[in-house]
Order: sequence, then structure tokens, then C-alpha cells
Amino acid sequence: MIYFTADTHFNHSNIIKLCGRPFSDVEQMNEILTKNWNSCVQDNDEIYILGDFIFKGGAAEANGIIKKLNGKKYLIKGNHDKFINDSNFDENNFKWIKDYYVLNHKGIKLILFHYPIFEWEGYFRDAIHLYGHVHNSGDNKERHQKFNVLDKRAVNVGVDVHDFYPVSIEKVMQMVK
Repeated sequence: MIYFTADTHFNHSNIIKLCGRPFSDVEQMNEILTKNWNSCVQDNDEIYILGDFIFKGGAAEANGIIKKLNGKKYLIKGNHDKFINDSNFDENNFKWIKDYYVLNHKGIKLILFHYPIFEWEGYFRDAIHLYGHVHNSGDNKERHQKFNVLDKRAVNVGVDVHDFYPVSIEKVMQMVK
């Protein structure tokens, strides 16, 4: 099975307030994110993380969290993924780390990027764009209106809009139909 997620922001206590996450503290958030991840992602599954995996902490914290999570992990870099530049970070925790990726699945292109984009490779040939970064949470109606210009084939896979769970490829396909 293939899964996608974004914007977990492990160890980021302020994200709870900024996004209205229903957690009492960062420890509870980290625990629930880990539990939810492992409840659906198995060791042989692939999971593409579309950025902002961990916010605070360096290599030791990132290495520790990654080892608790099931699946073969791939990272699309987000604006907060500074841990990857730490010399103590074990890059073998991920199959690869990239800025952008085109995943071909059953004849359909999925464009993986941390940021939402208006048009993408294969846009006029039914390609799907998966992104994170924006969280789509909070009460700012003006900010939400910006996303109305995105095609229905642009899907936010961030945890804030998926009840803090990864999203399966099957669910993505259902969402874009």
C-alpha cells in the first residue's frame, strides 16, 4: 500500500495553538501522530512525507521519531526540515530525500511537492498534485478562499485535514473523482 502525509510537525508545541490541534501538549500530539501512523502503515508499505516532518530538535530527535514509525519512508523536503542538514542525521532512515517527485501509479502521474501549485507537470493529462504546507486550518476565511483556485486534482495530504492520519493512495483516487 502507498500512503502520503505532510506537516506532522513532531516536537512543535506551538503548532497545537496555531492550527487548533486537539492535543493538550506536544507529548500527546507526538504519541497520537505515531499511533495513528502505525495503525494504518505497515512495515512493507511506502509512505511519502511531503515536508515539515519535525519542527524542533535536531538529528537525534528526528532519528528517534523516524525509527518508531512503520513503512518505507520517502521525504519531500519542507521548509522546516532542517534536521536533514545535521551531520548526525541518519539519511538511511529514508529511501530518498528530494525537493519534488513524480510518482507514476497505474498510468497516473502524482506530483509530490511540499507547496501547493496552480499547475503542475501533466496537469492537462489528468495528473494529480499532492501537497502540504498550508495546513488548511484555522478561522482565516480569506486564506481559505485562495485554495478555491486549485483544481480538484490538487489534494492537501497534511495531517490537519485528515484527522491526523496518513492518506492512502486509494483515498486520494476517490477524492479526485
